[in-house]
Order: sequence, then structure tokens, then C-alpha cells
Amino acid sequence: MSTMKEAAITGLSCSMCAAGLEKTLQARAGLESCRINFATGRIRFPAEREQEVCAVVAESEPGVRLKDTKEQANPHASSEREWRQAWRLILAALLFAALLAGDEAWDRQGLQYLSWGLALAGWLAAGWGVIVAAVRNLLHGRVFDENFLMTLATLGAFAVGHLPEAVGVMLFYHLGELVQDSAVQSSRNAITSLARVIPETSRRITPEGVSLCASDKIGPGEILEVWPGERVSHDGILETDEAWLDTSALTGESRPRKFERGMEMQAGYLVTETKVHIRATRLLKNSAVARIMALVEEATQRKAKTERFMTRFAAVYTPLVVFSAVALAVLPPLLIAGASFEDWLFRALVFLVISCPCALVVSIPLGYFAGIGAASRHGILVKGGTVLDKLAKVRAIAFDKTGTITDGKFQVQRVTPGPGMDTEMVLALAGALEANSNHPIAAAIRAGGGRVLPAIEDVREIRGRGVMGRLADGRRVLLGSESFLQEECGIQPGAGAGVPGSLHLALGRAWAGSIEIDDAVRNTAHKAVKEVRELGVRTVALYSGDQARRTMLVGTSLQMDEIRGELLPEDKLHALETLMQANPGGTTVFVGDGINDAPVLRRADVGIAMGGLGSDAAIEAADAVLVQDEPLLVARGIWIARATRRVVWQNIVFALSFKAVFLLLGGLGLASLWEAVIADVGVALAALANAMRLVWSPRLSGARLNQA
Repeated sequence: MSTMKEAAITGLSCSMCAAGLEKTLQARAGLESCRINFATGRIRFPAEREQEVCAVVAESEPGVRLKDTKEQANPHASSEREWRQAWRLILAALLFAALLAGDEAWDRQGLQYLSWGLALAGWLAAGWGVIVAAVRNLLHGRVFDENFLMTLATLGAFAVGHLPEAVGVMLFYHLGELVQDSAVQSSRNAITSLARVIPETSRRITPEGVSLCASDKIGPGEILEVWPGERVSHDGILETDEAWLDTSALTGESRPRKFERGMEMQAGYLVTETKVHIRATRLLKNSAVARIMALVEEATQRKAKTERFMTRFAAVYTPLVVFSAVALAVLPPLLIAGASFEDWLFRALVFLVISCPCALVVSIPLGYFAGIGAASRHGILVKGGTVLDKLAKVRAIAFDKTGTITDGKFQVQRVTPGPGMDTEMVLALAGALEANSNHPIAAAIRAGGGRVLPAIEDVREIRGRGVMGRLADGRRVLLGSESFLQEECGIQPGAGAGVPGSLHLALGRAWAGSIEIDDAVRNTAHKAVKEVRELGVRTVALYSGDQARRTMLVGTSLQMDEIRGELLPEDKLHALETLMQANPGGTTVFVGDGINDAPVLRRADVGIAMGGLGSDAAIEAADAVLVQDEPLLVARGIWIARATRRVVWQNIVFALSFKAVFLLLGGLGLASLWEAVIADVGVALAALANAMRLVWSPRLSGARLNQA
């Protein structure tokens, strides 16, 4: 299997161009695995075929080039190509101004060649890239695109003697392209900003002292020193007594958080006050930030239905308007007595300029990219535009309880020993059974104390019920619900066995004690439920594998519509399907965090996983991930999704309506080339500006995270 390499790809400002280049690459034997991510400006290809990939790119798109991803550290650095574009634009503008100033005077003096010289020079300066792209695409069989439309329209303007219009169309089109490039880059920066929060070098503490080394060379267990104003390079454990860190790059929290010795922290956090020591727990490539970036890049490659429809629409629309323009130029002079070919040709040229589909082709995917970027800055990672579309139509939400609505920080509240047992013996046996479990309840039992853990063999977990094993002397040990003990060995808990819902321990054929464990409802859970209701969500449910009494207490306090406890994974699945059937036509969301939630997360219309406490299985199965374990972000994600969908449909309706009106005016001879180019560029810029509201809006950008 070939090794895949990733590189930055520059010079692509159009998603259709990126798709065309990707298709060209994949048509070559051995390059079928090539992928271009237009949103992040990255290309993946077989490492051993790099020279061939570069050659194909240079042949198909001469203005496009590949470079090492590290060269993109400064997204605002101007490339040589961008400088050439700027100088050509300035030159074209000066020539265009001179042409406007002297065109009529030179005509009166019989010096038309000066007008033609200035016009051709200005046309080439403004449109060189467009003209070359049109010719190249023709040679490769790609005829109907915006480059072809602009080149054909301006050549037609020359043919009928409208020199200033020919240069003006190309000049303003070029200007619009530059603004479009800038908007794409802003959206791209919004998506890829997380990649720049990891420092390339770190200070490693060794017996010889503190040394500077590459961050990707540091392994788990090594101690790092991070100074104020620097970012943490690895996920790890704080070894300093306390520290204040700015977590906004990952979680969106506007205020620094206090961390104490032993607490976990993630790569990308910013140290704000004093020097800290951190023990790395993961390799750089396995950090939370690396996982987040992988999810974001995956998201930008998953197109929404609207994006896919508009791509197909543009593929049909462009050749249709070209043939319509040809018919408009040819048929009326042939069929209408006295009709002038020059007049109808000019109308056809106006028709071509107005018909350019740039506003739709660029602004719609840009809207989704911006929405994904806005969500990621709030700590909400959505896996594609399709997820945003679904989130915009939420009608029902089901929350898991433990680790989602509650904080998941379980503690042993009370231990009731059975006959012949004591508290430490109960905790020791329970801790030995749960020694290899990563469930929060298991961690609470292990942290509860107890003697040295005895050796227990043949440990087996019955999902959602309990766990069992065998001591060295052959006695069975069981830990689980009251019903679990009754079913497995017919044991009834003894007198004073603890509150309903406690975990019960059995040793041999006798009840050995009970353990009461509980966690607290998150501070923001009430507000989270309130905000999703304000957004029009009709049904809010609470599903849990926990004891029914506790689940009912939590759900009632939050005024949930449906509350169900003691659910096995398959029971949760059935409950969710029933909820989906009760809410047809809308989206049903499930929010969870554990391994046992993975099937339900995958079955829901939109599955949302908690990214901090959540298991890898849950995060993999989910459609969206909350980097910060915060249910309040669910409402924020819905709000962003609806804002994104509004912007996308505003652009579609505005662009199609405006173009339809001007196409009609152009066909009737009521619009000139000036009006055509202003209409085309104006529509594109207005649509882009509308899409970029998702990036620039303080409410969506994360600048005001505390406002929902």
C-alpha cells in the first residue's frame, strides 16, 4: 500500500476548478486515491508519485502549485503569483482610464489604432489568466466555464467595436476574482486556524537540564516546561501545583481557566501567568487538536445536498446559456425582417456576461465552509455541510444522562458492608472487578479507597447490567444492579442495603455489600434545555442506563418531556427510533458520550458526542463533536446551522432572481455591457459578502461565546 503525502495547494479559488483538477488526477493510473480539499487548501496523493502529480497540476492548471504544508504557516504572506496579479490589475486599470479619456477624441482624429492598442494591452493585462485558462480548458475538453464565458464575451465586444466595454468587462471580472480569492482565504483561515495553535518546538526537561526540541519528537511520559505566553504542545497532566490557562482556541471559553496538579490539559492551551510543567500523555499526532483537525478536514469534504445540487445545476446551466446566447445572436436576424446582426450579437454578449455562474458556484460552498469554521471556533465540530443542514431542522433531542447532562465526575457517597465484610473489603473487591474499565463509575470505585486489590480472573462485563469474575479460591464475585444479582445467582440484598439504584456486590452465593455512587447535574444543563426549546425543539428526552429513580429525578428537575432509565444499549436504540417516528419531517438528535452510546449516535439523524469525556467509539460514530463537554453547545450548534442555511438560501434566491431579471433585460436590449458586468460582479460580491457574515459576525466568530 502506497504512503500518502499531504501538501498545500495554492492558486485554486474555485471549488469547481478544484473538483475538475481532482478528476483529472484520478483519471491517471495509480493516482485514483488523490484528494483535493478546497476548503483547507490541501491535496493528498501517493508520495512516490509526487513528480507526476506536480506535472499533471502544472499542465492542467498552470497557475496552481504545490508546496510543503509548513510554508502555509502565514496565510497572509503574498506569493509571487499574487504580486503579478496585482501589478497586472494596476496596469489594466491605468490603460482602461486612458482609453476612456481619449477614445472618442482619437476616433475623431482618425487615430483609432491608439484606442485599439490601449484596449488590447488593457484586455491582456486584466485577462491574461482568464484567457490562458479558457484556451487550456478548451484543449482539455472543458469548454463551458466562466473563463470561456468572459473570453467569448470580450472578444465579441471587440468584434462589434465596443473597446472600453471589452476591457472593462475583463478588468471588473478580475477585480471580482481577487475579492473572491480573499473571501475564500478568510473562510479557509477560519477552518484551519486550529492547525496554528501547536508550537513547532517545545522545552523538554531532562536530567541534564531544559533543552529545546521539535514537538513531534516528544513522547508520552516526558516532562515539558511551558512559559507564560506560550502554548502547550501536547496533551498531558499538570505537574505544577496550579496554573491559569487560556483554552479559547479549542473550547471557545473567553476567560482563562484554573488548573490544579493532576488535571488533564490539551495541546493548544495558552499559559497566561506562571511557568508550568506538564507530563505528556500522548504523541503530538494523537493529540486532541490533531483529532479535531482530522474531523474538520473530513467535514469540509462532505458536501451538503444543496452544494451537490448547485454543482450539477452549474454544469447544465452554463452550456444552456451559451447555446441560448448563440441562438439570440443568430436567429432574430434570420427570422425578423430588418433585425441587425450587430445589435443582436451585442445583446448576446450582454447575455453571456450576465449569465456567469460565479456567485452560485463560489458563495454556496463558501457559506458552508464559513458555517463549519464558525462552529469549530465555538468548539463544535460538525462533519460536513449535510450535518449543518440537518441541524437546522431539529425537532427532537434525546440526551444521555451520565457524562452528558451530569458532569460524569462520580464519587462514592456511601458503602454498606454485608455480613462479615467491611468497607475496605467491599471497595477492594469492586475495584478489582473494575480494574480494566474506563467507565466513570469504575474510576470512582477505584478512587474510593480499599485494600490492595485481590487477583480476580475471568472478568466479564455484561453491558448495561454488571460485571463478574472469579477469585483464586474459585468463588464468584459479581458487581451490578439488584436485578443483576438476582438473575445471575438468586441473591437478594440484605437489610440496610443502601438506596435504590446502588451497586451491589456478591461473593460466592451471598450478598457482600452495596456501593452508592452519584454525580451532579451540570450547572448549564437547565439553560441548555431552555435554549433548545426557545429554538423550536418540540421534544426533549432523557435516556439513561442508570437507575430509573435517579434518571426521573434529574429529568424532572430539567422539565424533560420524556424520561427513561435502566435502558440497555438496544433499549436506547428502540427508544430513539420511537422518538424519530413521533417527529416525522424533522431531525432527531441524540447527545451522548459513552461506548454504549455509539449505536444510538450512529442511528440518530444527527449524533452529537461529548469530545472530552466521550469515548473514541462515540466520537467516531457521531456526526458532530463537542470539544468542551458542554450541553449548552447543542443550542449554539443549532443556531449556527440555521444561520448557515439562511445565508446559503439567501444567496441562491438572490443570485438566481437577479440574474433572471438581467438576462431578460439583456435579451430585450435594455441592458448594456457596462450594466451586465456590474450586475455580474455585483451579484457575486454581494453573495460573497453575505456568506462571509458567518466568518465576520461576532456572534458566530466566537468573540462573544457567552451569548447564544
